[in-house]
Amino acid sequence: MAARAEQSAPTRAGSFARIALVYTVAGAAALVAGWLPDDRHPLFVAGAADLAAALVVFGFSVLFDNTSVYDPYWSVAVPPLALFYALGPFAAGADAVRKLVVVGLAALWAVRLTWNWARGWRGIRHEDWRYVDVRNRTGRLYWPASLVALQLMPTVMVFLGCLSLYVALALGMRPFGPLDGVAAVVTLAAIAIEAAADRQLRRFVLSSPPAGSILQTGLWAWSRHPNYFGEVLLWWGLFLFAVAAAPFRWWMLLGPVAITLLFVGVSIPLIERRMLARRSGFAERQRRVSALVPWFPRRA
Repeated sequence: MAARAEQSAPTRAGSFARIALVYTVAGAAALVAGWLPDDRHPLFVAGAADLAAALVVFGFSVLFDNTSVYDPYWSVAVPPLALFYALGPFAAGADAVRKLVVVGLAALWAVRLTWNWARGWRGIRHEDWRYVDVRNRTGRLYWPASLVALQLMPTVMVFLGCLSLYVALALGMRPFGPLDGVAAVVTLAAIAIEAAADRQLRRFVLSSPPAGSILQTGLWAWSRHPNYFGEVLLWWGLFLFAVAAAPFRWWMLLGPVAITLLFVGVSIPLIERRMLARRSGFAERQRRVSALVPWFPRRA
């Protein structure tokens, strides 16, 4: 993998130019899919556009032999969905104040998370270690595995999370009220927590700590994965907007529940297995510090 990463590696600017091309073509594909017969339900239109864009990104992932081409999609896909739900003719009766607040918060989260990805991205030849592990385990079946597990599954998760946006922005006939205020506080707090955790982690990594060191200050003293906590909390904040906007529908829970399970059942165990193998003190940290929700650490 290291050898592959070094071969004919473009400059960082060239890598970003390639990613810009990928997502421009993906956006065009989404627009084409969205312009097909307009008598479909808005969720079907959005789903078709989302799937078309994701498949284009997958095609470029194969072309560049790198699944990390997909990494920005998690955040980049959300603002277009939010704008579609807010500005479509089917949303004419939804509360305008809520639209402004929800779209603004979704955009703030997306810009912040995409920027965090961009400043840490090493270039088009760098592939996330998790994808490298899957590549090594699956061999010739890597690209089918990448399509299903590493790209379509997260796309579905984000789409389910955005069901809250659909309810809040398109069906939300109730006026902006106290519960919306609570939802705004929760969502903004989630963005702030995730931003602070990412900033602390980046500062730690750039400080070139000794091999085997573990970040245990700031938010990382209270949670083993405060960045993941901020991400999970965001989707629950958007869910609260949906509850405030319209009568409860059971499927509104699909997004936040699915994303919570993704982080608790997949993301955290995966990274912690790697930490246990590479950092001798991590087992003790597991015993003392909460996995996700920040809480008082136990004494050593």
